[in-house]
Amino acid sequence: MRSREAMELLGFPPYSRPSPSEVKAAYRRMVMESHPDRVPTHQKPQAESRFKQISEAYSCLKDGRKSGNRMEVHVMRYGVPRGYGRSNRTLVKAPFLLIICAAVSFGSYSASRAYQRQKEVCSSQNPFLP
Repeated sequence: MRSREAMELLGFPPYSRPSPSEVKAAYRRMVMESHPDRVPTHQKPQAESRFKQISEAYSCLKDGRKSGNRMEVHVMRYGVPRGYGRSNRTLVKAPFLLIICAAVSFGSYSASRAYQRQKEVCSSQNPFLP
């Protein structure tokens, strides 16, 4: 449901900006008027559909989705922005790739040094060393 439809359904003028407390008060008033338990039996189906519409309108306005902010409009027109102006995605991926390569290479270097030290210090005592 669009926010303008929701505001009209809750009784606000089309281009007004009601506060959250005004939205809540209008919702409570409309719910009390159209609650399915408060109407005669023959009007229950209409009251239930109206009650659901009012609840949907309230949830739309409660979340703060008024007439749409700039980012919402931009995404709807042009799609999700990619990289905020960067045309080359490798500039973003390169630092992470360098960090991972450096960690792996330094880890293997220190492991080989530890292996060599162990081999030099006590070669006959460790049966797992060649």
